[in-house]
Amino acid sequence: MYLTHLSLTNFRLFSRLDMDVPRRILLLVGENAQGKTSILEAIYYLATFTSFHAQADRQLINFVAAGDGLSIGRIVATFQRDERKRKLEVRLIQEATVNGSPRFRKEVLLDGVKAPASQIIGQFNAVLFLPQMTSIIEGGPDERRRYINLAIAQTDPLYMQALTEYTQALSQRNALLKQLCERSGDPSQLSFWDNLLASRGAVLMHARIKAFEELESLAVRVHEKLSGGKEVLRIRYQPSYEPVSTPGGQFALPMDTAVSRGGFTQTQLQDGLLDKLNKVRSEEIARGMTTIGPHRDEFRIICNGIDLGDYGSRGQVRTAILSLKMAEVDWIKSKTNQWPVLLLDETLAELDHERRNSLMNYLENADQVLLTTTDYNLFSAEFAAHSEKWQVSQGVVERLSCD
Repeated sequence: MYLTHLSLTNFRLFSRLDMDVPRRILLLVGENAQGKTSILEAIYYLATFTSFHAQADRQLINFVAAGDGLSIGRIVATFQRDERKRKLEVRLIQEATVNGSPRFRKEVLLDGVKAPASQIIGQFNAVLFLPQMTSIIEGGPDERRRYINLAIAQTDPLYMQALTEYTQALSQRNALLKQLCERSGDPSQLSFWDNLLASRGAVLMHARIKAFEELESLAVRVHEKLSGGKEVLRIRYQPSYEPVSTPGGQFALPMDTAVSRGGFTQTQLQDGLLDKLNKVRSEEIARGMTTIGPHRDEFRIICNGIDLGDYGSRGQVRTAILSLKMAEVDWIKSKTNQWPVLLLDETLAELDHERRNSLMNYLENADQVLLTTTDYNLFSAEFAAHSEKWQVSQGVVERLSCD
């Protein structure tokens, strides 16, 4: 799968951009704040319908256009998938209401047909690396859950539906728990929400268990190459509800010990989660919140037995994230039989010479890669010879000579 054309209207810095996207490797060169990263952001938005930069989608609309009564930002792309040409469009619409406050809505169209984003996600796949994505390791659990949710959603359309339904049920259940805590009432009212939460939560857990096992297997091999065989990477999934029981009289397994959960069926996970919710019901009523479930899951990245979130160096964390992202590329390929578009923002700047070369060698295997850089000299002559070089300046993109 690969992009053939990208069009932006009133998106970030770009009032208008139309560009044919070359196959294989494209280097976007330019100074900071010229629009390079915004191009990657727009492409990734087509895959996930969310932004890693913006706190709200309305922030993606060009700030000049957003000052008008009606402002529309558009991302339109044509791409090739399974020898079929597809067109994907996102409209970001902000309009004034009668009371003067702006109202925002988003429309998504695939081949000209409007549909909910949850039904279209996965039609176009992309993997994005930004320098700030080290927060996946160094940040809070919310960052890590968001990462795995977006990765799985690109390969399993039912996952996003289950996540939406789980989030809605969680909100309703928390409201009821708070009411029972403050005003008392019949606890059996929770049964409906418990069943729904366990049903949808089991879908999420089952997908995450499988995804983490598969991603770890791929990431280990990538990390070994990037680190020159000096480091061993592990991914440790820590579900809020642990289906693996600890034998009586024994302590729980330490975090760096692998736990196999792959043998659990979705039904077993659902029954176990429901049983756990029943056991902690009194405690959750007292606290007025749901304490067990996928919304409190966690995973940690371990390198040579060290938790990188607590003790990793900057170089170790950056290399681990790259390994995870490269593994995500191979994983999506294995699940969809399509290479995702790979988007890398200022990736080489903080890598040493050896890891830089290892990464460039790896990128040669990808179907389509877009990289941004402020320094063209970071790339080897051989890598540059196989790449197209485009200049980005003040929202204008120009193809440069290969000389």
